Amino acid sequence: MAKSIVSAVLEKLSSLLMIPGEIKHNFELALALEEEIGKVIAHFQDIQSVLQDAESKQIIVDLSGLNSGIRLSGLNSGIRFLTEIDANVRNWLKKLKDVAYDVDDVLDEWNSEKLISQIEKEQKEARNFPLLKKMRNSISSFTFQTILYYKIASKLNGVNEQLDSLATEKDRYKFGLEKVVEEPRRLITASFIDDEEVYGRCQETEILVNVLVGENSSGGGLKLPVISIMGMGGIGKTTLAQLVYNHSDVECHFDKRIWICVSDPFDEIRIAKEILEAFKGESLNLVGKDNILQEIRSHVSGKKVLLVLDDVWSEDATRWEQLRTSLKHCSSGSRILITTRNEKVAIIMGTTSSNLFLLNTLSLEECWSLLSHDIGWKIAEKCWGLPLAAKILGGLLRFKRTSEQWQNVLDSEMWDIEEAEQDLFPPLFLSYYELPLAFKQCISYCAVFPKGMILRKDELIKLWMAQDYLKGVRCEEMEIVGEEYFDELHMRSFFQDFRGDELDSGIMKYKMHDIIHDFLLVLMKTKCVMLVNHDSKELKVDFSCESARYGTLIRKEAAPTEPNIFRFRKLRSLLIDSSYHDTSSLRLYLPRLFDQLTCLRTLNLSNGLFRNSIEELPDEIGKLVHLRYLNLKNNKKLKELPESLCGLCNLQTLNLKWCDSLKELPCGIGKIINLRHLENDQTNLSLMAIPKGIGRLTNLQTLSLFVVMGNSDTYSLGDLQNLIHLRGLLKISGLGAVCDVTEAKKAELENKKGLRTLIFDFTISKGLMSNRWQRDDGRLLEALRPPPCLEELEIWWYSSPTISANWMMRLTKLSHVSLGYCLHLKSLPPLGKLPSLESLYIGGMSRVEKVSVEFLGVEREEILAPSSSLESPSSSVIAFPSLKHLEFEFFDLEEWEDWMPLTSREEHISIMPRLCSLTINSCPKLKALPCYVLHNTSLKQLNISQSPILSERCRKETGEDWLKISHIPSIMIDSVRIQVNCSSVEEFG
Repeated sequence: MAKSIVSAVLEKLSSLLMIPGEIKHNFELALALEEEIGKVIAHFQDIQSVLQDAESKQIIVDLSGLNSGIRLSGLNSGIRFLTEIDANVRNWLKKLKDVAYDVDDVLDEWNSEKLISQIEKEQKEARNFPLLKKMRNSISSFTFQTILYYKIASKLNGVNEQLDSLATEKDRYKFGLEKVVEEPRRLITASFIDDEEVYGRCQETEILVNVLVGENSSGGGLKLPVISIMGMGGIGKTTLAQLVYNHSDVECHFDKRIWICVSDPFDEIRIAKEILEAFKGESLNLVGKDNILQEIRSHVSGKKVLLVLDDVWSEDATRWEQLRTSLKHCSSGSRILITTRNEKVAIIMGTTSSNLFLLNTLSLEECWSLLSHDIGWKIAEKCWGLPLAAKILGGLLRFKRTSEQWQNVLDSEMWDIEEAEQDLFPPLFLSYYELPLAFKQCISYCAVFPKGMILRKDELIKLWMAQDYLKGVRCEEMEIVGEEYFDELHMRSFFQDFRGDELDSGIMKYKMHDIIHDFLLVLMKTKCVMLVNHDSKELKVDFSCESARYGTLIRKEAAPTEPNIFRFRKLRSLLIDSSYHDTSSLRLYLPRLFDQLTCLRTLNLSNGLFRNSIEELPDEIGKLVHLRYLNLKNNKKLKELPESLCGLCNLQTLNLKWCDSLKELPCGIGKIINLRHLENDQTNLSLMAIPKGIGRLTNLQTLSLFVVMGNSDTYSLGDLQNLIHLRGLLKISGLGAVCDVTEAKKAELENKKGLRTLIFDFTISKGLMSNRWQRDDGRLLEALRPPPCLEELEIWWYSSPTISANWMMRLTKLSHVSLGYCLHLKSLPPLGKLPSLESLYIGGMSRVEKVSVEFLGVEREEILAPSSSLESPSSSVIAFPSLKHLEFEFFDLEEWEDWMPLTSREEHISIMPRLCSLTINSCPKLKALPCYVLHNTSLKQLNISQSPILSERCRKETGEDWLKISHIPSIMIDSVRIQVNCSSVEEFG
């Protein structure tokens, strides 16, 4: 971690070698500033040259087998992790990191002050001030700049004094110059195993054996299929491969079995020689890669071979291709089985998705099988399903004789157990060691999260971005770089998929294994603090960590005593967990927190699912000049934000989701020019408008809600014009007050290629009178032309009698449409033309009396086309070709009576061939469903409620349409399920 922060600071310093022009005339100041910057750069470059050697002295990885006796599935690594850390070296590195962080803060403060000054200068120039006042402003700005540079030079002078001291200590420790440091050695595995000492993995073994030798083990048509066992370190990949390799069915099935421990680096010559030696039974004197591969080719020819490549790390496909080619001459039924921690490696080696075997953790019962003691079950939970953890604790508990000793193990954190530090963390360290520097920063930051926390991918990327970890190449956007980093870490098993409820199915969520979390806490031991206040006791803090940079405060008490969090003045990240109590009690401490923790880049003040919350942010928030990420989600009583917030020119993410009492955003929001994500979902019921300054935020990518106030000069649709980077979802509310269509055209939604979901809400903002006679929602909708790549469209409270926007039928990627409360709409648009439409909701249409063939989007010529015998079925017209889910939700006073069936001349039209579910709710006058719905064989679910005529026609056994719908597996009438999987569950009636 020292190397990463030093490298980042050096990069920033190098960009400051050019002294600003505004102080060059002040020779003394310019010279002093240039001298101090040069000294800092020289110091850091000197230190950087020996930094790798210094950091390597912290960790000694010694290859010595584990002497614990019992073996559990999961022993891939027998590495003993001996943390023989020289206290002086560790302390030197700690001080170095602290100085590097301080320099980074000084540079960030400098850049922030310059940016704020530039913004204020531009605003003053934009105003039509008299010449004398402009001169005064110019003199004032110059004076401010001079004072700022003197202050920066003074701070850098103090930094150089610290670096002088560190340089002296560096020479005392005699660190070597930058060199290739010997990598941690890895255990060389073999195929032998005593299966009587293995617990668990019976089912997994059976599945893999069947993949290798079963009747369906053809390999999907591949000549030499590659099967990969993938999972995190210590989960049991090697042990499972050994169990499969030594299975009797596998022994009988293959003519030759070969086990190779690959490890890292991937030495293709060594691997090829070992394969050849396995055939010949003797060591070889062959020289030359081609000679060896030719020999392999001749030996495998006609033989059914199983090759196991254990512990593969390399992502270089070229090292594997020629070797694999030489192996392809073996007979049909041959297999390659590899173990790896990295999904990317598995793909590079040629594994298809069907042959990728993701190894899961052990069950609680399997972990407990080693711990047959009253407290054993709870200790088994502590293993979190990781075989290596169960093995280590099992070995430890063999020497514990009393319940008190077992209880002590249970109460200890995993990182406090010496055996865990020696035996459990080394396999994880190997995975960490292989990561590029940028990845190490990103995964180390995750130590700030409470154990077991569910992580959202997009949110995590914003947190990494706030810490300046995402530096792309080729001018890539930080969010794209973050996606790439996350996906790499996910493929390397640092994150696990988490599946929540179906309502959140569109949100990517993940978890970290608890052992990985513990490992990260060890890595960040002095840089990350996690404080928990409970039982009305004062927070207990290890004050040796006062220079910590990352902190989490878990509030288990509503009204804590004076939080010791204020002691950590260097914090760059503070996550306040209010899952247990609302944020209202924080109001007493926020002014002091903002006043003292001024280095913060990330601040999470989100509320739990509570109605009560903080009602305002104090003005002191403006002191957090480094802040990049501010999360105020779910603070439901927050009514306003202070104008001082607009001085946070570095702010990238502002989360206001579900702050549903928030009336307005600060007028100066246009000064937060680095803002990229303004998440204000679910504030539309309180938020009156969006300030005009929003148009200056040209970096904005997320704007969940835009509220307009008619044709006001202060708030208008035209403010969206310059926000060309918007992506994801955008809801525009208050469109009912817009009378000037040219404002909608100025928004230029069509040019915002990143938008995927648009919601048009034609209601009128609070406090405005309705100009119903001036409204023309039809023309306004036509002017709001979306980008062609739009995937979801919703239109609410539209007041024109028809929807005739020409652009709608050109949205070929549109998969979801909602039309709601369009109270004056008399006919439905021809949505059947949309080729990708999968989900359609139509509700609250009080004037629609019938749904006719026009709804299908079929042209008159297509209807009149003869259905001759010469016409093939594939050429027939298809309406709603992709539709899967259709819902009509009218209400008791609605007029809809007829859903028109096809006439005889229209029967050649195929309608909704993929329809899976149909919901009809509150359609009391609807007389019948059309035949193309009743006879639709793809329909799997039919739900009818508060529609008495339809309910009677669909009555089980006796209803007029029962025989037509009885093929549908799931039918629900008025909340009673009358059919599930074609069998009667409960009689309707």
